[in-house]
Amino acid sequence: MAQDVWVRGPIGLDAASRVTRPGCRTVLAVVPTVTAGTRLVELLSLLERDLRVQVMFTVPHSTDRWAGVEEYVRAQHGLLLPWEQAAAHRFDLVLAASHRNLDQVRGPLMLVGHGVGQVPGRRFSRKAGGATIETTELDRELLTFRGRVLPAVLGLGTEAEVEVLRERCPEAVPAAVVAGDLCLDGMRAAGGQRERYRRALGVGSRRLVVLSSTWFTDSAFGRVPRMYEAIANALPDDRYAVAAVLHPNVWAVHGRRQVAAWLAGCRGLRVIPPEQGWQATMIAADWVIGDHGSTTGYAAAIGKPVTLASLPDGRPQAGSVADVVRAHAKPLDLDAPLEAQEEAAIAVAPRLAAEVLPVASTRLDCSAGILRSAMYRLLELSEPSTLAYPPLPAMPRPLPGWDA
Repeated sequence: MAQDVWVRGPIGLDAASRVTRPGCRTVLAVVPTVTAGTRLVELLSLLERDLRVQVMFTVPHSTDRWAGVEEYVRAQHGLLLPWEQAAAHRFDLVLAASHRNLDQVRGPLMLVGHGVGQVPGRRFSRKAGGATIETTELDRELLTFRGRVLPAVLGLGTEAEVEVLRERCPEAVPAAVVAGDLCLDGMRAAGGQRERYRRALGVGSRRLVVLSSTWFTDSAFGRVPRMYEAIANALPDDRYAVAAVLHPNVWAVHGRRQVAAWLAGCRGLRVIPPEQGWQATMIAADWVIGDHGSTTGYAAAIGKPVTLASLPDGRPQAGSVADVVRAHAKPLDLDAPLEAQEEAAIAVAPRLAAEVLPVASTRLDCSAGILRSAMYRLLELSEPSTLAYPPLPAMPRPLPGWDA
């Protein structure tokens, strides 16, 4: 999209000459990454059916952007505004699940996390090589701009995160709303869909092993790339099926063709695309082998047996879901019998889930209602009388050619 071509949409001084539904409150979803986009699509499901609301999307950029983000947004079939047009208008509500470019948008901002918890598993920023100061998603430099607190509502998962915020950016505490985790609530609500998800994956009666990786050099895919072929080829395919869930940034940075080529030797591997399907795949799983990423944390939270293939240097950040998983899950040993390691993971799974859940959310199964109320408050609209429910995870659809 050319930067100087604006969309003839429902905003602007002459919008009244073209809209069919006049007087709608305008909502802008800011999508800098596919990861943020998937979280915002979940959030938008709580209000986009309202006849009083008009939702729009934008992909921010300055001199660069993550590959594949605009394609992801277009695939949602929402109205996509050029970044320059979005930044030039004021909206009734701005939704974000990333800190990028938030100082440039106008309107009351609701900011939520894009992973499990606002205290990340990594202690140091990926952008600062040799960093010695731990970072969180609640640091002042992320939440303020020139002394101004950016979010009008900051969605947090737990009261413990409020205390982290009080230490890191106390001026933002009035914006904090402990809302739990919408993604986790949706996964919990979809437990009854497990067999449907397994049928979509073509698992049958076999046990499903999911190999989960975040991105960067300390991830499972970064440190133990041979794990994928070793496990897919070692487990008997009459008893086991294997799926891979890779962070969207792995695909964005390296490209789909290259990632596919790297995984081409993995017999029968079901590769889950980055846009959707990982939540359902985790629900369908019998055993998850992962790292400090959010997908592994969510798997642990819904009671899946977990084995750790990789951790960041040292130990995960204290207070993070990843640190709780590290404390209970055993490390993967590719030279030891895999089925014995699965049994060990199964034995500790109930305790792991019990320890992870209160770190991920202290508003279990309540997030949809809390978040919807917060959005309608910012929109200055009366909230619908119907109950708010978390969206159920989409059906998993492995990439073609990987389910032999």
